[in-house]
Amino acid sequence: MSIEFVVADLLGQDVDAIVNPANERLAHGGGVAGAIARAAGPALMDESRRLGGCPTGGAVVTGAGDLPQRWVIHAVGPVWSGGGQGEEEALRACHRALVARAGELGINSIALPAISTGIFGFPPERAAPVAVRAIARSLPAAPTLRTVRFCFVDHALCASYATAAEKLSAG
Repeated sequence: MSIEFVVADLLGQDVDAIVNPANERLAHGGGVAGAIARAAGPALMDESRRLGGCPTGGAVVTGAGDLPQRWVIHAVGPVWSGGGQGEEEALRACHRALVARAGELGINSIALPAISTGIFGFPPERAAPVAVRAIARSLPAAPTLRTVRFCFVDHALCASYATAAEKLSAG
């Protein structure tokens, strides 16, 4: 089992599933969610509408439409509200939920972005240790999941998550 950190295009990853940093309505308008929806085509939007939404901290799965992956796991992270509204627990929960969905489907590999750190405003330096720890601690419950690849748009964000993983393994 491996957790990887790369600067790469999430949509082009050779994995079973990619993770969409979704909102509760599963409305895929902008940012990474919009890019995923545009690349996947109308099937993803239709399937998302039928699901009817997902609460913050949860994750649901659809097919991947025209994407090369088989599935899209829609994980709903929190909107940052200053840190006193349970944001870290919600971020932890959505990472646990996405691993659980991967385990339920027998998925071997996933690629995901830095959930909630974009338009949801979660500070990356606070999100990184929460996300990495939640993934690492959830993996035993998903024995088929062999590769978790975090994909980032820049080197600084990648480094913050890789550093969080180093601290986790050292401590």
